[in-house]
Amino acid sequence: MPPPRPLRPATVPEGRPAAGGPTFDAAVAEIEDGLAAQQASRPEIRFDSEPPPRRLAPHAAAIAAIVEVADTEIAWGRFVLLYDPAGQDGWAGPFRVIAYLRAQLEPEIAADPLIGQVGWSWLTEALQARSAGYSAPSGTVTRVVTEGFGTKQDEPVATEFEMRASWSPATADGDHFDLDRHVQAWADALCTAAGLPPLAPGVARLRPSAPRQPHPGPRP
Repeated sequence: MPPPRPLRPATVPEGRPAAGGPTFDAAVAEIEDGLAAQQASRPEIRFDSEPPPRRLAPHAAAIAAIVEVADTEIAWGRFVLLYDPAGQDGWAGPFRVIAYLRAQLEPEIAADPLIGQVGWSWLTEALQARSAGYSAPSGTVTRVVTEGFGTKQDEPVATEFEMRASWSPATADGDHFDLDRHVQAWADALCTAAGLPPLAPGVARLRPSAPRQPHPGPRP
């Protein structure tokens, strides 16, 4: 499997040198290191650079991920790093991470009233397992049920788990920010949501549904 493409900062067009300054460049390099380590240990997950949001912060970078088992895509995700040297309201420092996870679940699992709490724990426990310090976390967990009608009425009910989360990485002094740990924790949570065995102990799991037809990819 080819390695992921280098991250494209939002502040410059593809193919031009990054202009985020040494702090942002160092943060992006840490993320790329984390992706390389995760790719080596998780052959089921595929990463790719994608255009980041341009209006949320002066500097940003984004990656997408797809978990594939037996040639079938079963989970999707997105990781966005925002950087504003002046900080923003609700941030605890100059960085903010925005993460998205989506995975298939069996209907009876999706109907569990505790799915939200368990799903949120996939992320927080993955961050703890990676020793990725964070503060000001925020997020939502959504259960998506898709039913067919008319000519699609014979199709089985499809249920999915979605999480949208954000947090501020706890940055250390100097030019090291541990963002490799944060991106690996996000990938760990994505794999756990997909039903893959966790790499670190203590991460809650729920069983996913049987693989269905591939989906075109993660939603924006």
